[in-house]
Order: sequence, then C-alpha cells, then structure tokens
Amino acid sequence: MVLMSGSEYRESLKRRKPLKVHFLGELLKNPFDHPIIQASVNSVALTYELAEDPQHQPLMTATSVLTGNTINRFCHLHQSTEDLQAKVKMLRLLGQRCGTCFQRCVGMDALNAVFLTTYEIDQKHKSDYHQRFTDYMKLVEEGDWVIDGAMTDPKGDRGKRPSQQADPDVFVRIVKRQKDGVVIRGAKAHQTGAINSHEHLIMPTLAMRNEEKEYTICCAVPVDAEGITYFYGRQSSDLRRLDHTREGDIDCGNPRYGGQECLVVFDDVFVPHERIFMDGESDFCGRLVSTFAGYHRQSYGGCKVGVGDVLIGAAATIAEYNGVGTASHIREKIAEMVHLNETLYACGIACSAQGTQTLAGNYLIDLLLANVCKQNVTRFPYEIARLLQDIAGGLFVTMPSAKELKNPDTRRILEKYLVGAEGVNPLNRIKMMRLIENLTLGRAAVGYLTESMHGAGSPQAQRIMIKRLANIEEKQQYAKSLAQIEE
Repeated sequence: MVLMSGSEYRESLKRRKPLKVHFLGELLKNPFDHPIIQASVNSVALTYELAEDPQHQPLMTATSVLTGNTINRFCHLHQSTEDLQAKVKMLRLLGQRCGTCFQRCVGMDALNAVFLTTYEIDQKHKSDYHQRFTDYMKLVEEGDWVIDGAMTDPKGDRGKRPSQQADPDVFVRIVKRQKDGVVIRGAKAHQTGAINSHEHLIMPTLAMRNEEKEYTICCAVPVDAEGITYFYGRQSSDLRRLDHTREGDIDCGNPRYGGQECLVVFDDVFVPHERIFMDGESDFCGRLVSTFAGYHRQSYGGCKVGVGDVLIGAAATIAEYNGVGTASHIREKIAEMVHLNETLYACGIACSAQGTQTLAGNYLIDLLLANVCKQNVTRFPYEIARLLQDIAGGLFVTMPSAKELKNPDTRRILEKYLVGAEGVNPLNRIKMMRLIENLTLGRAAVGYLTESMHGAGSPQAQRIMIKRLANIEEKQQYAKSLAQIEE
C-alpha cells in the first residue's frame, strides 16, 4: 500500500490495539464511535479523500525520492522550492474544505526536520541515525501514515531548565537503557491529531545542554504502544456534537469537521534502537528545533489562509443574508479581510520560494521569512475574525437553540423574527450565523485563533528567531556606507 483511501484510513485506526483515551471524566471503550472524535477523524480523512480526487491529485501527491512511488504529499521529503510552494497550496485547499485543523501537517514538518538533522549529526559524529530514519521514512511512505510530530513538553516551571525541575518527568526523558533500546517517560502537550495518528515522532522541545543528554531524545513509537495514555482536550462548544438530531447539527456550525488536541503521557514506553534518531547529541537539538519550527511556521501561511477564506466567504454571505451586501463599509471590511489573508499567503509562498537545498538533499524554507510568516499569523487572523463578527451582527451569539426548530409552533415564530433580506430562507441565515460562531468562538476557533497565537511557538519565539536571523550588523553597514561613516 502506498496511497490509502479515506475509508482505508478509517479502517487502519480500528486495526490498532485499543487506546487508553480519557475524555469527559471517563475512559472511552470505543473512542472512534464518539461523535466529538468522529468529527476530528473526518478532517484527517479529507487528506486521503482529496488525494483520490483526480482534480486534486497533482497537489495532494508527490513522487518519493526514496522509492519513486507516488505518495501522499504529507509523507513527502521536499525536493524543490516548487515542492515547498505546493505544500502551502495544499494546506490552503484543505483549510478551505474543512474549515478547521486537519491535523497532518505537523508530522510532515517533523519528518523533513528530522531527515536533514540526522544527516548532519552523522556527518559530525559518524553515527547511523540517517540510515535508520531513511528506513523509517520508507515505512511512513509505504503505509501512508499519519505522523504526530511531538515536540511540546509540559515544561513545568518555565523559569527552570529540564534538569532543574522538581519533577523531571515534565520533559520527556530516557529513564532506562537496555541492550535492545531505551525506555522513555514524560508527556507531550497540545498534540494535534494524537489518537488519529499512526506514529508519534518525538523530538526535544528546546536546545538541550550537555548535562541534559537524557532529555536529548528523538524517536518514533506507535500510537498504540504499551504505556501511552491520552487525555483528550476540551474545545469550546464541543458538547453540541452530542446531540445527534439534524437540528442539533445546526448548532455545531460545522457539522462534519473538527480538530483534536491531546495530552499524551508516556509511562515507561520502550523504544527499540532502530526507532531512535538522536540520543544525547545536544549540539544538534537547536538545529532540530529551529528547522521543525521553521517548517511548521511556513505551514501556517497555508492552513490558516484556507480557513481565512472560509471566514471571508461567511462574511460576504451573511452580509447578503442581512441585506447589506452592497453597503460600502461592508465591502471595505471584506476587502481588508482579503488583504490580511493574502498577506499571510504571500509570506508562506515567499519563504517557500526562497528555500534552499540542505546537505541531506531535501529543501528547507527561508527561516527568517517563515518566522515573519508566523509572526503575522499571531495577529492577522484575530483582525479577520473581528471584522467577521462586526459584519455578522450580534445574532451569532444570541440565537435560540436549533432544537426550537423541531417544534412547528416555535419554528414558525423563529422564522418570522429571524428573517433577514427578502427572499433569504431564515434557516440558511441561522446556519451561517452558527458557522460564524464556530469559526470565531467555538471549536474551529481553537484551530484558527488560539493555534494561530501559540501553535509552532508563541509570538516571542518567532521574535527571538527574527532578531537572530535578521543580520542587523550587515544592515548597519549599509547605513554607515551611505552616511560615509568610517570606523
């Protein structure tokens, strides 16, 4: 198997050993039967379904540099700046189609970062990590796996290093060495699509020091490995999915698709040697962290733009439904939404077009421009969402429950008083208002707003990288030369 279908992906989740998933105060017996989790599976399945669609196959698939097979682009090692740009375009397409997080880009970014870093480690330390990882990549491609790129540790006291924590387990670490591998303990937080994945690709969360070698571990473990427990994250308005009626679906805003985040706890999980890709090489932690972060910050110039397209469409539609679609101030606000959204896309494309080939052979984006891209993403989606809320009016947060539509008497009253522009079905107006609530306050807002702020590193992380990569000294020389200053 090289390309899975959407249905085959769903079946692959069921073939795994039972997962230990806690949600809403209970240990779930059948997690994938839960309506909240089903919506997140639908989002990942879309990455397979579009790869089956002849219209989208050129964007959704690529040719493996390792085997020559046609593979899903999410399993691909970027081979050109065109590949990097195609990635951004693919993520925008998926954001447009599901209106939320489709959970697969973090794994793609981790695969590319680990590939180039293992090569560089081997060059210096004469290790064999890169061959191990190349062999692993072939399995990823052949299985068309979803990879959970697991970098963020809980961190504990942010003012202290991993080795200084009162509880050493707040950073993933090696607790035991065996002849055939190692045993790890700790946790990874905010893990996008964790239980919808096939493998966790674990990476250090920051640049480690020499005395922190037990924390300097990069490895892969199956999602169903013994010793892993999942705590499924709550999202705003998530309980609305527990109402299975059609009217209840209206209150969801986006009935089919949803995101997923988990706290993943590794309680003495065994990792065989062939799945270890860094073990104590603290001098390369910074390289791995910065390249993964750079790739993932590039991703936000695609996925958040795609969801932004949905917000813009919702703004134009609700303006028409409200009867103000031609008002000049509405058109100006929508134009500003487009300007902000396309600026994010331009950054994603720019850092891709300026990418360069690494020593390992795959391509890396321009790290400075990728950080600029993500810095803009921490701001612009909030303004786009504010403008959408402004255009929508207050009804999107004060509407009665869709359950009132089940009663013919109350439905008649609601349709009478929630009417908008002449000729518009009031039910369509209600549905659009609920989508707007979902996008800016509800479940999708986690993936569009909060993730825009904190995903791939919080704003200060990008500012640190921007200052580090900006080459201010060179810019000073430009200014001094023009001012004819000699020092």
